[in-house]
Amino acid sequence: MFARPLIDSTEFARNGKTLNGEIAVSELPRLTELLANSEGLIRYTVRGMQADGKFFLLLDISGICHLRCQRCLEEMDHPLDIASRLQLLEGEDLMQDDASDEVDGIEASKELDILDLIEEEILLSLPFAPRHDEGSCELASNSFGKADDRFAALAQLKNKF
Repeated sequence: MFARPLIDSTEFARNGKTLNGEIAVSELPRLTELLANSEGLIRYTVRGMQADGKFFLLLDISGICHLRCQRCLEEMDHPLDIASRLQLLEGEDLMQDDASDEVDGIEASKELDILDLIEEEILLSLPFAPRHDEGSCELASNSFGKADDRFAALAQLKNKF
């Protein structure tokens, strides 16, 4: 096991710091529960930024998750290419309903676990019911052909008797 990267989110943003890294998919327990297998790496970059007196974290996440297709139940690759802009909020700002959908807000923290944040962003990006593209499921397209073959065989048997 390795030390999880923790940051003081406000200071990180105020100073415009950047953090790059890679994490094995298998090290993200909430994510692995949803996957067909937990192989692979996730690459991430977290950048802090300050604009108009507000603090932000910019996340770039890439990699591949191996989901299970809900049509054929076979494994499928789901590429990750996530770019998030998160505003750091404190106190009463967290309670106010911001009508703007341009930026998501998260609570500023002195010990923000970067890997938890990355895992959360990946979970939010996954499709509710993952499926291969239409016509790409091997099992679904093959099963119709096999059923037709079975009925044709039964028809031949019927004609023999």
